[in-house]
Amino acid sequence: MQQQEELSPVSIVKPKFTGNKTFPLTPGSVLFAPMEGITDHLYRKALLELYPEWDKIATDFLRVPSVGEYPKKHILKHFGEEHYQSQQSLEKTIYQILSPEKANTLDTIEKINEFGFEWLDLNLGCPSKTVCKNRGGSFLLSDLEALRYVINLIRQNWNNIFTAKIRVGYKDDTLFADILRLLESEKVDAITIHARTRDEMYKGVAKWDYIKEATSIITKTPIIGNGDIWTVEDIEKYFEFTKCHSVMIARGALKTPWLARLYKNKEKDSEELRRFEIHRYFSHYNEVLKKDSDLDTTKRLRRIKAISRYIFDDLKNGEEIKKQMLRSKSEDELFSLLKSII
Repeated sequence: MQQQEELSPVSIVKPKFTGNKTFPLTPGSVLFAPMEGITDHLYRKALLELYPEWDKIATDFLRVPSVGEYPKKHILKHFGEEHYQSQQSLEKTIYQILSPEKANTLDTIEKINEFGFEWLDLNLGCPSKTVCKNRGGSFLLSDLEALRYVINLIRQNWNNIFTAKIRVGYKDDTLFADILRLLESEKVDAITIHARTRDEMYKGVAKWDYIKEATSIITKTPIIGNGDIWTVEDIEKYFEFTKCHSVMIARGALKTPWLARLYKNKEKDSEELRRFEIHRYFSHYNEVLKKDSDLDTTKRLRRIKAISRYIFDDLKNGEEIKKQMLRSKSEDELFSLLKSII
């Protein structure tokens, strides 16, 4: 007789949501995008503690296995055991997966469902060569039959909120309207659109016109716009121009993690404010990282440096500050530098 898998006492598998299909966002919401290698449970904890103004934040994607099955403890670990005990985290976190057509999708989502998460998102935008070679991520935008199969499989077996994050196409945008109609016909609860094709990667400027076009094609399903939103002014212009339901911000959110607060509280960003918030942001993230026994000083510094790419851009001597930070070899050296910029 097969033994039932055991979870630690903190990881009680007890649904927190009851399958309420009312879309949980009000128009004008601001979401923090999923970013591979960044938005894990430790980063999400630090961000929500500092900047709870973000309406939602997404996990980095859980890659659904093509061979074998994940144990339940792996599903929970991806979300974060401590994160799971926080009602704020449960309400504000989107659980994202990446699943090719021939992956073990059904078993994975059934296990995710046992934890009672409110919102499941399918990654259809990842441009990685490895992911696309394995027919996952944005590759599915080039094969509508495979796309419909995956979407239908999840929709039929997931009772809570289910959304898809897409690009406007794979090699080009010729299937854009067809993709939108397919997703709406399969009853996804919202569509997030990164306004570039897969082949464009992150080059150039995201074309907001695609989001505006989507809101005219799709009238019953909320459209969440994504791509090149950097400032409060961008958010305001984005809503006015595209008429989308909400926005999701990635690189702009890494540059200004307090951006949702600026937008909602009508605050003005400034050199002085940025310097203060940068020090506060990295210090708090470091304190969260210190509580993880698996992370020594070297690993903590590496993670802190990994989120510094854009954050110094608008500071005087910002490029030099960033170079010094990346060259820092100790915690004292790094935080002495950050303290000096206040």
